[in-house]
Amino acid sequence: MDVGFLGLGRMGRAMAANLVKAGHTVRVWNRSPEAAHGIDGATPVATAAEAFRGDAAITMLADDAALRAVIVEGGLLDAPERPMVHVSMSTIAVALAQELAPIHERAGVAYVAAPVFGRPDAAANAALNIVAAGDDAAIARVQPLLDAMGTKTWRFGPEPYRANAVKLAGNFMLISAIEAMGEAAAFAEGHGVSAAALLDLLTNTLFASPVYKGYGALIAEHRYEPPGFTLRLGAKDVRLVLAAAEAAGVPMPFAGILRDNFIDAISHGDGDKDFAALATVAARRSGQS
Repeated sequence: MDVGFLGLGRMGRAMAANLVKAGHTVRVWNRSPEAAHGIDGATPVATAAEAFRGDAAITMLADDAALRAVIVEGGLLDAPERPMVHVSMSTIAVALAQELAPIHERAGVAYVAAPVFGRPDAAANAALNIVAAGDDAAIARVQPLLDAMGTKTWRFGPEPYRANAVKLAGNFMLISAIEAMGEAAAFAEGHGVSAAALLDLLTNTLFASPVYKGYGALIAEHRYEPPGFTLRLGAKDVRLVLAAAEAAGVPMPFAGILRDNFIDAISHGDGDKDFAALATVAARRSGQS
């Protein structure tokens, strides 16, 4: 397929590289031009419009503001050449996804939301879990691309915004798990029990799942750099959860606590550390760091 890929952070670069490996023709663009170079087999282009065309265009931009600036305010949906399908793989607000669907429909471009679960190492290994929602025919058209980037595509119906709601729900649960491990570790240390020993036990028994094992190891080792995803991105996701919850009339009191703890961590200079550094808040409050 002829594919444009917009947004080449740590996730996007790996995803674009896997599309090339799968035999697709890939044009790449990034707001910082230097990031578009060095992906073997991909063709860097100078403008977003050059990437936003062909059989499909994939966006993996940083946040709502970036996606809106490039796709909507940048006028790409009004350009003479447009893709048959736009696959938005960023973690964005439910409200923005709801806004984008009719804009794409008016432009005659199919819109598929396909955010992902997985850290940069999973992206590099084409091992992402992809959450897709949108028109069935549009998803089927881009399924070879999704297969090149992930191990499974989980479909959630015809309304694209539903995929974004699923992604935010998953991130809320992931961040909640980190907070729980951080508090449990501080509790154990307060009673003379090694946090590393506690987490080794629990993540191999009661909580033997990838999220607990992976993030538990980072917490046990205080290994927060280099980040897979930064605390600032986690704070953004919690804000998106709270906004979507309010819009749907769904109380999420623990999300409010997480928001405040992210503010605490960022205020103490940890904003560019890994998600797992959220655990330092409980340790600091108990006088352990």
